[in-house]
Amino acid sequence: MMINNVVFGFLGSRLDLGGSEDRWQAWRPTVALGMHEEFLMRRLEIFHGPNETRLLQTVVEDLGSVSPETEIRTHAMPLSDPWDFEEVYGKLHDFFKDYPFHPEAEEYFANITTGTHTEQICLFLLTESRHLPGKLIQASPPRRKHKDDPAGVYKIIDLDLSKYDRLATRFALDRQEATSFLKSGIATKNKEFNRLIDRIERVVLAGPASILLTGATGVGKSQLARRIFELKRQRNMFEGPFVEVNCATLRGDSSMSALFGHTKGAFTGAVGERSGLLRTAHGGMLFLDEIGELGLDEQAMLLRAIEEKRFLPVGSDADMCSDFQLIAGTNRDLSAEVRNGEFREDLLARINLWTFRLPGLAERREDIEPNVDYELEQYTARTGTKISFNKEARKRFLDFATSGESYWNANFRDLNAAIVRMATLSHGGRIATDVVDEEIARLRFLWTVPKQEATDDERRFRLLVGNDCYEKIDRFDLPQILEVLRVCKESASLSEAGRKLFNVSRTEKKSSNDADRLRKFLARFGLDWNDIKSH
Repeated sequence: MMINNVVFGFLGSRLDLGGSEDRWQAWRPTVALGMHEEFLMRRLEIFHGPNETRLLQTVVEDLGSVSPETEIRTHAMPLSDPWDFEEVYGKLHDFFKDYPFHPEAEEYFANITTGTHTEQICLFLLTESRHLPGKLIQASPPRRKHKDDPAGVYKIIDLDLSKYDRLATRFALDRQEATSFLKSGIATKNKEFNRLIDRIERVVLAGPASILLTGATGVGKSQLARRIFELKRQRNMFEGPFVEVNCATLRGDSSMSALFGHTKGAFTGAVGERSGLLRTAHGGMLFLDEIGELGLDEQAMLLRAIEEKRFLPVGSDADMCSDFQLIAGTNRDLSAEVRNGEFREDLLARINLWTFRLPGLAERREDIEPNVDYELEQYTARTGTKISFNKEARKRFLDFATSGESYWNANFRDLNAAIVRMATLSHGGRIATDVVDEEIARLRFLWTVPKQEATDDERRFRLLVGNDCYEKIDRFDLPQILEVLRVCKESASLSEAGRKLFNVSRTEKKSSNDADRLRKFLARFGLDWNDIKSH
């Protein structure tokens, strides 16, 4: 079946007029498109202003002479300002939204030769976004050696970059560089973690949406937030600074002042004005680590600042404005905090549009070796002293570090501390086996459950929920939790585990939902079925 070419474009108020007394000797881009035998234009959809009636009539007549098979449809598009981007884009967008496209029978082209630069850019953007599902066509005057040919030349530009191998390769390399940057250049091997970083990279480069980073203490939330900021600043997406706040350090009345600022005399001791950290972050990024530590009043003001970009400093009657991207970090289960009345549900809904859980180091044992090398490089950069393991010592430490015997309760903080200790005690820049053995003994002691030896089930549970959460659980509750986890590990589904655990009480209920009862029990401790089965 023959595919018909359809061209959309603006009437060239000057170019299509021609520059000589004999308009047939002048290059006129709209008319010239109909002169190319190899590009048969079946239909022309031409936009024009209300004061271009005479020129439009001339172009229609002349195009009919050179290309009688071209159907010409004219569309009056009154613009109060053809250089106003919002107006031009809006009217073109509405036109293409209602246009009856038939891509199976027609091929579409946006003529970016005529019209104001704003009109040309809008046609480009609407083609790129596939509101106009076609290609670009750019006409040019005849080359010098063919100056008597009024048809000139044209170029077709396909914006489907997937068809261009070299460009696709280049963009793939750009993405690899971006994700490598987010990983601090560490050649991580864990597939799930690499997929997670790829997803984060796509999200952060797509726009300024708020992001919530979750995970146990020491998994690298703060470092990742800073790398995200640096990546976006490299792409000219930020002009302002990176402002980091550990909300656990904000206490009492001073927390409001630190975040939102205050006026002079707002309270005793307020001898001058304070702009506040939200104002400081204007045009940049605000990282609120441990956001679950904020009080409810601070949460309410933060919600308004995120939604409206406005907030009220302490003691002020006038709003302050600040436009920033928010990244929040937490090691808490904020959904559980909402249920307990400790965290606002509307704030959680606002900050968890994109939520990413960073896995602990013990979940990424294949990434321990490249992170050991990274920590050694960081030590060298800080001290100027090159440190490395001897072969036997390196193997001994990595065998221990990647075994089930190592828990990495504080995650990368534990690893960093271990490398710093061994590097400091090394002789001649080489870490020997005696230094490694001493460090292994130290780590084993640090990871021992206080006052009693931990069972294998307790160790697995500690690894599952994180050290901070584990320390908050009563010993009274622990046996029950461990038995639930044991049954879950043995069961094929949540329902099967529920039937085993509630085998007596379920017989006394008219309608039992064992899976729901078990799900709610697990949620009390920040657990879900998938987490348990994956460990």
